[in-house]
Amino acid sequence: MAKSRTLQVKESSISVIVRNETDYINLTDMTASFREGSGLIGKWITNKNTLEYLSVWERINNPDFNYPEFGVIEQEAGTNRFIMSVGQWIERTKATGMLVKAGRYGGTFAHKDIAFHFAMWLSPEFQIYLVNEFQRLKDEENNRLKLDWNLQRTLAKINYHIHTDAIKENLIPQKITKQQAGLVYATEADLLNVALFGLTAKEWRDNNPDKKGNVRDYATLEQLVVLSNLESINALLIKQGLSQSERLVELNKVAITQIKSLLESKAIKKLK
Repeated sequence: MAKSRTLQVKESSISVIVRNETDYINLTDMTASFREGSGLIGKWITNKNTLEYLSVWERINNPDFNYPEFGVIEQEAGTNRFIMSVGQWIERTKATGMLVKAGRYGGTFAHKDIAFHFAMWLSPEFQIYLVNEFQRLKDEENNRLKLDWNLQRTLAKINYHIHTDAIKENLIPQKITKQQAGLVYATEADLLNVALFGLTAKEWRDNNPDKKGNVRDYATLEQLVVLSNLESINALLIKQGLSQSERLVELNKVAITQIKSLLESKAIKKLK
């Protein structure tokens, strides 16, 4: 089950969990502000009209619902000796609309449809507040999903901007020296470090003895985007048979072009 979220309905804090990508609302929490407390759940589920509603919900949403067993329960319902609990309902009918969760943050949970029905039974006013608060929660979650989608869209725009921009007049990072181009680097990672940052991992550590980690841990957003692109480009250049010194020159050119493009990109500025 996913981490719970909380609805604030009048004086009650009501948890909501997800099971099988479906929201289940804590009925036990819903009874906290009522004098009878969680005992109200037992009274509600013993009610014959409640059982009829639950059976209809299960028939529509649960192909494994034990309808013959419900027929037995329906005959018993309404008599003085009839007693029903949520646990018995689930066990006898294979119901999926409710669940009982043990532990400190447990309780009786129900699918939102059933929870709204229970809320109406508790109090019409309480039910209206609950529905409004639940809708507010779902709106917030939808807004977060839209934000994630917009972020992906923005990154796509950045990538397009990188590949269509021309080389700018002021080149960033600095163009590598002839001496650097002629050196052989111990790892491909250091090759990329020199192409983008202008120095190897060891050179960076020697220049920054007071800092922990490595040069990439202190990279900007623009540098990280370009570094990811350089890794793919380097793999392609290796397949083409270019020597390490030749690849370094080409990768440095790419880094200069892309960093300059990103620094002037309005899209990436919005991400900061």
